[in-house]
Amino acid sequence: MDIILVPGFWLDASSWAEVTPPLVAAGHAVHPLTLPGLESADAPRAGIGLRTHIDAVVAAIDAFGAPVVLVGHSGGGAIIHGAVDARPDRVARAIYVDSGPLGDGGVINDELPADGDAVPLPPWELFEDEDLTDLTDELRAMFRARAVPEPRAVAQDRQQLSDERRYGVPATIIACEFPSSLLTRMIAEGHPYVAELGRVRDVEYVDLPTGHWPQFTRPAELGAAILAAVDRTA
Repeated sequence: MDIILVPGFWLDASSWAEVTPPLVAAGHAVHPLTLPGLESADAPRAGIGLRTHIDAVVAAIDAFGAPVVLVGHSGGGAIIHGAVDARPDRVARAIYVDSGPLGDGGVINDELPADGDAVPLPPWELFEDEDLTDLTDELRAMFRARAVPEPRAVAQDRQQLSDERRYGVPATIIACEFPSSLLTRMIAEGHPYVAELGRVRDVEYVDLPTGHWPQFTRPAELGAAILAAVDRTA
């Protein structure tokens, strides 16, 4: 099966390098994406918004003849959900890695400090302790050295959705910072943060306790969790 991997903010396709080996070994074709504006520190970011990134994922979906699996980490979860809305009949499963589907009118994070058209990786002090679980000093240095500024409009643009068939696409939530039991309780309580997730009809939850970047802190376990979800889909 073709698996399209969408990184979160500040990351490119190479961020999935330690996650993909079990997927490849199982015979799946993996397609990690570098989204527009993330090609390098010097890449132009003006005019690149959330829809630009969604369209890039849709173009990747359209390159294949059979339904694909989408995997989105962090802000990439909002992006793959936009692609699910655009191509609900072409996505066999959407896998959200420490993320979830962003509903119509929502924004990924408009509170991140911007510098012109870019949002650089903030100082670690601006993140919550739960974000940084297991992210050692060595991993932090590696992450910061490879981080590419995110196009500002991707973080601030409002999600635009139109096809309710998106709720019929099976989803997997890989919960890292907070346990899945918290998410299901929030859904039961009608919390607006999970309102869109609560409308998806087929959702499975997988707990992978670590911080916000499991592709760095627990890559083998993340690869195994994605593989298990893909195999259940196939």
